Amino acid sequence: MATDELVKTTTGIAHHGAERLPSVDIDSFNIEIKDEDGFLGDRASKGAFRDILDRWRKPLRKTGEDPFGKEPSDEISKKTLDAILVGDDTEASALVHSAIEDFAQELAYVTRRFLKTKAWAKTERIVVGGGFRDSRLGELAIARAEIILKSEDFKIDMMPIRHHPDEAGLVGALHLAPSWIFEAHDSILAVDIGGTNIRCGLVETSWKKAKDLSKARVVKSELWRHADDEPTREGAVKRLTKMLKGLITAAETDGFKLAPFIGIACPGVINADGSIEKGAQNLPGNWESSKFNLPASLLEGIPQIGEHDTAILMHNDGVVQGLSEVPFMQDIERWGVLTIGTGLGNARFTNRRKENGKDRDSTENGKKKDKKGD
Repeated sequence: MATDELVKTTTGIAHHGAERLPSVDIDSFNIEIKDEDGFLGDRASKGAFRDILDRWRKPLRKTGEDPFGKEPSDEISKKTLDAILVGDDTEASALVHSAIEDFAQELAYVTRRFLKTKAWAKTERIVVGGGFRDSRLGELAIARAEIILKSEDFKIDMMPIRHHPDEAGLVGALHLAPSWIFEAHDSILAVDIGGTNIRCGLVETSWKKAKDLSKARVVKSELWRHADDEPTREGAVKRLTKMLKGLITAAETDGFKLAPFIGIACPGVINADGSIEKGAQNLPGNWESSKFNLPASLLEGIPQIGEHDTAILMHNDGVVQGLSEVPFMQDIERWGVLTIGTGLGNARFTNRRKENGKDRDSTENGKKKDKKGD
């Protein structure tokens, strides 16, 4: 199948990994910056925090004063660490605070490097998502990183993403869809694919309450922890198709006017035809193969939703998570997202507000940026 035919077949409305979306231009995403120690994102990942915590525990282990005993650092839950922050054990609390401070310094360093790239020039605000954000220790690290940057005269606001990280990647899929979809339908299907989990959701637009989609919410979702099952690539697609069909049935049962649209958030650099160029190494099987196309595979299993042909759009997971913030970023022009998880996802956006009936030119920073780097 020719590329142009594949694009038409799998979307019908736009191309995957698009640089221009209804509300924003994507100035960059999935930037991979290196320093002398390797990829920059590895310094501010979920694993990096655990390594920092372990370094602080090491001298205490030698004297038998480690408050966590022999429990491995990567097995201590965020809930446990959050409880220690407000608990009566001052030494344990101080230990966690020390790790938070070191991690905040790393996050500030990484953010500083992003802000110095051409693609991130003049960024006014950064939202931080990913699983690490869903904790008090994550919120403290984000706030501390902001203070560090402001002390260095960076005029930047940093804040945790508003939606729960598990739902931001689903709600953000609404902003992949063209606005005409919302006039006749009140919900869409969304998929958030990660290296450990695949989550599907029925997302209510609440468009009649707020046309900027600020009231959108996930009304039903299904989670599959595929890392536990270690499926083949084909097995993963089959399970995903079954999950989506279940949500279609649920939408019909609950009386939703489901749009014939599926928005997908997926790791990596997404090509216009729906193939994945790179960055999908943690997914089950080889998703970067030229012979594999997730949107096309799903379309075979779900050719129609209701009485209409299914339209599917896929984009980078960091981009889609960031898109959930679009309604709340209209007071500024340029903003970005960092997602702290297994790695560090990133994307930078410029809002496309109407001025005199025309889209604002998003190339004010200079020439159009390379979407995959700086």
